Amino acid sequence: MERTELEKKAEELEQTLGMQLSLVKKESEGFAKIGGSILLGGIVAFTAVRLLGRKKNNKTEKILQTLEKEGLLDEEIKHKLTHKSQPGLMGRLGAILLPIAINYGKEQFMKKMNESEKSSEKNAE
Repeated sequence: MERTELEKKAEELEQTLGMQLSLVKKESEGFAKIGGSILLGGIVAFTAVRLLGRKKNNKTEKILQTLEKEGLLDEEIKHKLTHKSQPGLMGRLGAILLPIAINYGKEQFMKKMNESEKSSEKNAE
């Protein structure tokens, strides 16, 4: 008799385990799809940046070689051609977002100071 009860419990455990595994498989499919699409997007973006950056570098190298052959290349021209003259997107965003972030932080600080003053006044009474 014990044997049949043990067999029933084993069978129930196997069914429960099977249901749990199928549930995990269904949930992991969604995560795998999302992760795969993120990975694919990253690879595409990385490849695009590499290809576009390489073309720009090739043009700059050709210009530098031509100027050097002509004897017109000096340090100032080389510096202007090889270094960024304007801030990039992150620099512009930083210049815009920094004052906003400082103002937001100041407002939050003032709120907390007012709250602490009110609570200390209530405690004093």
